[in-house]
Amino acid sequence: MDEEQRIYTEQGVEEYVRYQLEHENEPFSPGPAFPFVKALEAVNRRLRELYPDSEDVFDIVLMTNNHAQVGVRLINSINHYDLFIERFCMTGGNSPICYLKAYHTNLYLSADAEKVREAIDEGIAAATIFSPSRDVAVSQSQLRVAFDGDAVLFSDESERIVKAHGLDRFFEHEKAHENKPLAQGPLKGFLEALGRLQKKFYSKGLRLECPIRTYLVTARSAASSGARALKTLRSWGLETDEALFLAGAPKGPLLEKIRPHIFFDDQMFHVAGAQEMGTVAAHVPYGVAQTPRRTAPAKQAPSAQ
Repeated sequence: MDEEQRIYTEQGVEEYVRYQLEHENEPFSPGPAFPFVKALEAVNRRLRELYPDSEDVFDIVLMTNNHAQVGVRLINSINHYDLFIERFCMTGGNSPICYLKAYHTNLYLSADAEKVREAIDEGIAAATIFSPSRDVAVSQSQLRVAFDGDAVLFSDESERIVKAHGLDRFFEHEKAHENKPLAQGPLKGFLEALGRLQKKFYSKGLRLECPIRTYLVTARSAASSGARALKTLRSWGLETDEALFLAGAPKGPLLEKIRPHIFFDDQMFHVAGAQEMGTVAAHVPYGVAQTPRRTAPAKQAPSAQ
């Protein structure tokens, strides 16, 4: 919706709505979340084949602060790309965040950083999604989701120690507390949802052919601080299919090999590094690594989230 955003900013809401109505038979171009949604739908097809009577699948809801007048263009776009999104929430200029809990939201994605912060403040897993710098082909048959550890899956406890006391104290702290699970971070619940659906494939003997694959991609060192992260996941009854401990090395080159549909991190320089390698990256605005918030949000067009 880049052109629509420009019209809203330069010409105002009435011209914006008029433009949308005049172009309602022209589908929107795919955005950064498009491959992720297509992968969710591919998993849903497999689940329905294995469990035709079950409704335990990914439920995708289009949340937007657009006026309902724009709904026809959104519906036409969904149908044009053969997506299975039947639930819309269109709030006519108001923030949609107040509706997220009513939808039992496991994950909220938006290009609007202010709305993402609102969702995080409400205790909802959320991230600001960014387009990659270049297009990279991703799997059409397997959903791949990569997570940072601290301040994403886990709390920011360890990052606070690094910032306050340095790496040496951090290593000492992690060794001393190796058997004490870290507190949960904002995206723990989403990993739980992925794990629950993975187990439906495992129970059919399809662990190696599972169409969902998860990755822990962390700057932690395996030898000095990795055990606590893995033991924390184990204490939650969770796991990731792969765990990559980079000991401070850049994450982008590894993500280029993994080619996830989405990668979550709390630090923007890791998000930027992922973008450069063609990865769709999402920033989780949680924890001590965040910059001070703005006092007033910038003017923002109604947009589909």
